Amino acid sequence: MTAQNLLVELFVEELPPKALRKLGDAFGGQLLEQLRAQGLAGADAQLTAFASPRRLAAHITGVLSRAADRPQSTKLMPVAVGLTADGQPTPALLKRLAALGADASAVPQLKRAPDGKAEALFFDSVQAGSALAEGLQKALLEAIAKLPIPKVMSYQLEEGCELPGWTSVSFVRPAHGLVALHGREVVPVAALGLQAGNSTQGHRFEAAKSPVVITHADRYAETLAEDGAVIAGFDARRTEIARQLAAAAAQVGGGAQPIEDEALLDEVTALVERPNVLVCAFEEQFLGVPQECLILTMKANQKYFPLLDAAGKLTNRFLVVSNIRPDDASAVTGGNERVVRPRLADAKFFYDQDRKKTLAARVPGLDKVVYHNKLGSQGERIARVRGIAAAIAQQLGGAELAAQADQAAQLAKSDLVTDMVGEFPELQGTMGRYYALNDGLPQAVADAIEDHYKPRFAGDALPRNEVGLVVALADKLETLVGMFGIGNLPTGDKDPFALRRHALGVVRMLIERKLPIPFHVLTRLAFAAFPAGLVQDKAVELDEFLIERLKGYLRDGGYTAVEVDAAIYAQQLGLWSTIPSRLAAVRAFAALPEASALAAANKRVSNILKKAGEVDAHVSEVLLQEPAEKELYAALQRIAPAADTQFEAGDYTASLQTLAALRAPVDAFFDGVMVNAEQADLRLNRQGLLKSLHVAMNRVADLSRLA
Repeated sequence: MTAQNLLVELFVEELPPKALRKLGDAFGGQLLEQLRAQGLAGADAQLTAFASPRRLAAHITGVLSRAADRPQSTKLMPVAVGLTADGQPTPALLKRLAALGADASAVPQLKRAPDGKAEALFFDSVQAGSALAEGLQKALLEAIAKLPIPKVMSYQLEEGCELPGWTSVSFVRPAHGLVALHGREVVPVAALGLQAGNSTQGHRFEAAKSPVVITHADRYAETLAEDGAVIAGFDARRTEIARQLAAAAAQVGGGAQPIEDEALLDEVTALVERPNVLVCAFEEQFLGVPQECLILTMKANQKYFPLLDAAGKLTNRFLVVSNIRPDDASAVTGGNERVVRPRLADAKFFYDQDRKKTLAARVPGLDKVVYHNKLGSQGERIARVRGIAAAIAQQLGGAELAAQADQAAQLAKSDLVTDMVGEFPELQGTMGRYYALNDGLPQAVADAIEDHYKPRFAGDALPRNEVGLVVALADKLETLVGMFGIGNLPTGDKDPFALRRHALGVVRMLIERKLPIPFHVLTRLAFAAFPAGLVQDKAVELDEFLIERLKGYLRDGGYTAVEVDAAIYAQQLGLWSTIPSRLAAVRAFAALPEASALAAANKRVSNILKKAGEVDAHVSEVLLQEPAEKELYAALQRIAPAADTQFEAGDYTASLQTLAALRAPVDAFFDGVMVNAEQADLRLNRQGLLKSLHVAMNRVADLSRLA
């Protein structure tokens, strides 16, 4: 059982670039998992995955040529079924043993062991370890079957099959070669109509040798680099591209930097096997077009890296990652410059044409754009967003804010009917801002048109001004109310209308911008903006949905589920903007020595009041008889006003710490007072005392949830 390193490579036609990294990791991971399951690779085996446009490969250390034999205990059947009353094997037992390669001579060695309520017979044997060829064959087929393939291709085999030209196989792309080496030895496995060998192909144009022969599993990457002109490792190729991008930018000078885009870097890494970064240029006249348009067309359509100057402004230079390294690269740079020019000319044409018509003139065109077949056109949607925005603005800033928010809401979607956004939907909002400024609209309104989509994703910036904040809230609430109202709710991992993202955006804006408006007021304002009968009233369900997003947001901020529940279920919680301060107070309170006892007492009070039904928080001093209840009342009279003052000032931490002084009188009360006294007036008075205690203790947070 010698251990050597193993190499497996599938040589294929060009793989989907956006899925390449995932395919490479999955292929190597599945091979290692299957080999470990068969005992051919140990827990300390190391995997190195390789992925290039034309190959998936895995290098695994310490793979055995044959797995060790393993003891095996096989359950046969209940004793009552396998043996007669005098201990002789039944025909059923003998048949079962025969299926396992044993006979009646094995009966005395059978073991008895409890199995549930009955006793069963077990047959102990030694399972021979798998040979590498057998185990790798199984692992390879399993790895191929479990690849996360975006879309499968079916193609016909031309050789190595029963019916050349007719036998079909399915894989992500047609496969043309298979390498399987255990050290220096070829492992005889087959897959996708291919027999394993030790040769592969290098770079399509620049390989020094063809085929490239891999002499040892450990020399795979080195041999491909030397003889095949290929950097096989995805990470190694990515690092090399990043290095060349930085070097090329430095060569341009002037503080130029390539645009940072991790997704683009990953995609380009998946498109080339021998990266070569070249500097190209375009005419400066195109810089008059908003740089977002130029950057998007270069990145999305051509996979170029635009160069920005030290101030973050686009220059007329860009970087190309070529897959070849000719002695004279002028043909490559010239070709790329020639290709990008029509793209930039189109962007300039769209921009010039769009500016001939104002955003306000485009508003009627939104009536022809369908938003949803049950919710009408974009024009009808804009009318609802305007209504919600006006109501929110009146709550937050009065008539001036309402007027600006109404104008921004009216024009927020107008860029959807421009040529530029029609060509590049990713620029919606961004182009609206440029066109608004071109129309002479106020800066705050223009910024709001762009910002009303924010936050677009987790961690995205919030709208930069109050007008944008109002319109962003209105836009998201309109979406939430509309989709809830027609029953389009997210299910499992499916959320086609991004309702979770919209809800999280509402949560973030309320909390991070400390908006002085209760969330349930917002949802009621939003429902009121919809015409009667258009949507069902799902305000309660929407409130619950928003609260769940709020809980997730706070837990992501480092708070425990218990702390979150205590803060958001406080009796007098009105504004979500106060929640961070409440959470800090809860955490500080929980660290006090009195916290656990007061939390437990609070829970006990909650249970008593729940059973009592409606209780008035009124206490008659005349009916206070026991010393403990008199002391608790006196303590409340002394401590609660100070805690309330601190609460009203927003100092929630100090308020809870002040209330911690109630621990001793509360403990004494429960030790010495019978709350549910037989005398009705005493019972109601004591319940009223507990109600007063409960109100005072739970203004900041529901402390019973800390118990």
